[in-house]
Amino acid sequence: MLRHPGESADGVDKAAPAISEITDDALMLRYARGDKGAFEALYRRYRLPLYRYFVHGTGDEATAEELYQDVWTKLITARGHYKSTAKFKTYLYGVASNRLVDYYRRTSVRNNAVHMVNAAPSSPMLEDELDGTRILSRLSEALQRLPLEQRSAFVLQRETGFSVAEIAEICNTGVETMKSRLRYAVRKLRKDLRSDYD
Repeated sequence: MLRHPGESADGVDKAAPAISEITDDALMLRYARGDKGAFEALYRRYRLPLYRYFVHGTGDEATAEELYQDVWTKLITARGHYKSTAKFKTYLYGVASNRLVDYYRRTSVRNNAVHMVNAAPSSPMLEDELDGTRILSRLSEALQRLPLEQRSAFVLQRETGFSVAEIAEICNTGVETMKSRLRYAVRKLRKDLRSDYD
């Protein structure tokens, strides 16, 4: 039987790179051509950061789950039309950012208080754990008080490590505008958190 160069007797191409070595863009293009394993690799890479983005963006785990599923569904539906014109990560978070904005426009929810941990924990917590939980809760509540544009920009930067230019591209706005949004977001968060200790 003829074998391709680099292919072993068991049919495995020894020259083919492992999935972990393939770029996001290449994986998405492979998925667009029908490679389900490529989608699974992308999902493993982005499932947790994307979910955290929605939890911090909405302050509600049920809503975050709904939006999260919507984004993956949209990605699956649009796979045949995907063009590698921007980095896959930028594309994915662009879809996510648009979905978050649509959600807020549709529901007019802007200032939901967030309670990421149950008020009555099922088991006793050490004092320092409880303090950490309170700090996270206050930060989440402060995030929900930010205007949507500032919150979206701040969470994108915090959760993804995108540059200001990349966030501006995702949000379809200018770099200077995005710098202002981030600056105001940080200022307001610091003020809110500081007032909790005064």
